[in-house]
Amino acid sequence: MYSGRTGESIDTIYWVEGEYIPDALKEISYFFRDWRNSKIKAVDARTVDIMTAAHRLMETDEPYMLLSGYRSPETNAMLRARSGGVAKNSLHMKAQAADLRLKSRSISQMASAAKACAAGGVGTYRGSNFVHMDCGVVRTWNG
Repeated sequence: MYSGRTGESIDTIYWVEGEYIPDALKEISYFFRDWRNSKIKAVDARTVDIMTAAHRLMETDEPYMLLSGYRSPETNAMLRARSGGVAKNSLHMKAQAADLRLKSRSISQMASAAKACAAGGVGTYRGSNFVHMDCGVVRTWNG
């Protein structure tokens, strides 16, 4: 369901009959690692739930391209110094956020699907061609 900046891809079942599968979440956490320094933090399954629900609403088989999942504090500080669009207390540092892209769907379509889940934050970044999804407070913004 996901492909990443490093050329890796992952398609794993992480939830069955009302239960999360720990080994699958561990694999997803590895995939969501900070690719700049290989640091890993356990991904919040709620973020994966939102991403999965939005993906199903878009009725596509194309995997998400994961641009950014977990970010270590060092990476977040570096990105923040380069751009005003990076939050000081980003949910990426808690492994509760993902920046995603699909070739087959527009940013508007992706954001609409994520908003329909009414389960977290949805940021639309048209200039950079991605949508941010997180499991924080329900809110929307344009970056």
